[in-house]
Parts: sequence; structure tokens; C-alpha cells
Amino acid sequence: MTDLDHQIPCEKEQEEGAYSLDQRLVAAALDAVDVGDRQRLINLMDPLHAADIADILEQINSFDRRRLVLLYDRKFDGEILSELDEAIREEIISVLTTDVLAGAFRDLESDDIVDIVEDLDEPQQKAILGQLEVADRVAVEKSLSYPEFSAGRLMQRETVFVPQHWAVGETIDFLRHADELPEQFYHVILVDPRLHPVANVTLGKIMSSHRNTLMAQLAEDVFEVIPVIQDEAEVAYAFNQYHLISAPVVDSDGRLVGVITIDDAMAVLDEEHEEDILRLAGVSDDFSLSDTIFVAARGRATWLFVNLLTALMASMVIDLFSETINQMVALAVLMPIVASMGGNAGTQTMTVTVRAMATKDLTAQNALRVIGREISVGAVNGLLFGLITALVTGFWFGAPMLAVVIGSAMVLTQLAAAFGGIAIPIALDRTGIDPALASGPLVTTVTDIVGFFAFLSLAASILL
Repeated sequence: MTDLDHQIPCEKEQEEGAYSLDQRLVAAALDAVDVGDRQRLINLMDPLHAADIADILEQINSFDRRRLVLLYDRKFDGEILSELDEAIREEIISVLTTDVLAGAFRDLESDDIVDIVEDLDEPQQKAILGQLEVADRVAVEKSLSYPEFSAGRLMQRETVFVPQHWAVGETIDFLRHADELPEQFYHVILVDPRLHPVANVTLGKIMSSHRNTLMAQLAEDVFEVIPVIQDEAEVAYAFNQYHLISAPVVDSDGRLVGVITIDDAMAVLDEEHEEDILRLAGVSDDFSLSDTIFVAARGRATWLFVNLLTALMASMVIDLFSETINQMVALAVLMPIVASMGGNAGTQTMTVTVRAMATKDLTAQNALRVIGREISVGAVNGLLFGLITALVTGFWFGAPMLAVVIGSAMVLTQLAAAFGGIAIPIALDRTGIDPALASGPLVTTVTDIVGFFAFLSLAASILL
């Protein structure tokens, strides 16, 4: 089998995972590393996209990763570094030689360099900045001076702009004779004499218009200007909300200082989604599959401890009714049903709420209406599953009143889960606490306590 064979997935693999990494390719790369066949490794890696090479490096262990990097370091594309997980990126940068690092960063846009450098410690930052040309180093250092997670960190300083009074012909001539243009750009920005951006014009409109057409006549209808200190999450929201392709970034005086493109904005949006998912599960938002056992355990221990405390609170409620449970063992059998249904319902509502808050669909204006809707949903599901559970309990234990008790408890628990699942995230957000991070344990506590208390207190009042 040739090296090329390793890169061509079979028809079945194309159907099931068209863009997943072929594990035969990974095996072939490791085999080349084992025998020290540098040319074969280069032949395997060079045709691959930087993201695929990053996937290979992330999937193999640290020992093999180091050997592969040292064997392949002839030309280590900077795009590979930008695609890597942060922890693995630092590991690889520490292995690469100074000359290879210099070559890796030479062809990167300023925003990609900032994205890599900002996560490194100071010695590594200085080493990398020292390899850049003076103009690139000054641009990166300026970007690093802006607040973390701001538009200033996200933007690239390479921009294409022309005076707003120019015609298409003047713009095309300027672009053709420019000493250096960004590798990829989507708009030409129109600016006034004070370098304030006033409009965007797409390259498609420029190329399809007559030379005498004024650029201002081709301006896009949607035009958003991003302040340099704007939070990157808000920037990503604006790109998604207004379907932007690129947007100019301005300083405090409104002057053009950079541009943000859709690929960077969508990367932020993806990171925000990932953080929300991890936080909802009580996992540290800097989670990585390459983390050591100790780091991974530490990142999850905090919220596991909080869950332990909330579970103890629920156990205290159960203890209040210990005599009731001793007199009727069936209660102990049925309690997990109430807790499980309440917990799942609360998690569903909480997840929908946190997501709606992140997308700004849930606002102060519609909060009461949405709360009312969720409580109504909880009531419907409570009645439905309360009836089902009551019927099963009646046939199972032959105790009609026990069926009434668990059915009623199910309705109350579903109502509490619906209310807690939406009210708690809203309350946390109003107090400045991240609802994605803190809602889970609180919602679980509410549903467990209400569910156990409703079920056991009804049982004590009706059955005993």
C-alpha cells in the first residue's frame, strides 16, 4: 500500500464520516516516525490541511508527538499552531527550534499570531515576538495591549480601505499596485478624511461594476462598526445576528484600526457554545482531552462537591420522614422516580433558558411570558406523567391511594422543575453570576427537595 492509499478513505468511510481523520493515515505517520523516515512523513503530511495535521498531533500521545514534531520540523506551518488545542500548542512550541518558529509565524495574519501568543507564558511570548519583523511585532504588541477577550485581541490589523469618494477604477488600480494585501479579505472599507469607516463594499460588486462607478454607490446595506474594547462574545453575536462577513474595528476616536472576519467571529461563537455546555455539566471551561488525570479531576471536583452538599440537603428532607418510610417500604421504591423525573425536567428547562439568554432571545420584556409558558409546559407534563405513574403504581402495589400520592407529587415536582429551571438562571444573571455555571446544582436542589417533600408529606398525610 502506498502513502497515497492511506489518505483515500473507502466509499463506506466517506458516507459515515466524510471529514473525519483516516486512522490509517495516523498509523502510517507514526510508522514513519518509528523508523525515522523523514521524507515519507513529509509526503504524508504536506498534502494535508493544517486542521488535519493538528488533529493527528492531538490524537497521539506526548512521546510520539514530540518525535513527530522533531522529525517534521523542516517547515512547520503556522496555521497548524493556530488549529491546535492550547495545551498541546504550548508543548509543541517548546519543542520547535527558533528558526522553525520564525518561519511558522512569518506568513500568519496578526490576529492568528495574537491568538497563539496571548496564551503563552512571558518567556515564550518574548521568544516568538523576537522572531517577527518590526512592523509585525509592533502590531501584535498593540493588539496584546487591549483587554483580553476584546475585539482588539480578535481583529487583524491588516485592512484594505480607500477614500469614500473614489471610483471603482481607482480602487482596482490601487489594489493591483499595493505592495502587500491580506491573504484573504471580503470587503473594501470606505473611510472619510479622518479615517472613520463609513461603509463596506464587497469585492464581487467592485469586479462587476464599471470603472466610473462611485464606490459609495456600491455600499452594503448592513454596516456595523465594532469598538476595539467590545467583548468578543458580543462581536460574535453581532456577526451571527446581522449575517456579517467582516466588520471594521475602531478606536475610541472612531478611527479604523483593524477588521474582524467571519471565521474569527464564528470561532468565538463556537467557543462560547462549548463553554456553556461544559459549564452546564459542571466541567471547567478550559477542559482539554490532553489534560492530565490530576488537572481533569481538579476541574470537575468543585461542582461535584457542590452537588454533594445539595444531595445532603435532599437527604435531610428524606430523614424528616424516616418513620413514614419505615412504615411503608413502597415509598422508598418510588422516591427515585419522583427525583429522576423532576431532575430531568429541570435540566431541560434550564438548558433551554440558558441557551435563550446566550442568544438574547430571552429578555426582560418577554421573561414573564416565557416563565408562564414553561410553568404551563410543566403542568401538562406533570399531569401526563403523573397519570402514567399513578396507573403503574396502582397496578404494581395494588394501593389506589398510593397511586394518588405519587401522581400528585409528580405534578408538583414538574411544576417546581419548570419554575426553577427558568427562574434560577434569570435570577443568577440579574445578580451577575454566570447562569451556565451555577444553575445546575441549584435547579437539582430545588427539584429534589420539592419532589421528596411533596411525595413524603402527602404520603404521611394521606396513607398513614
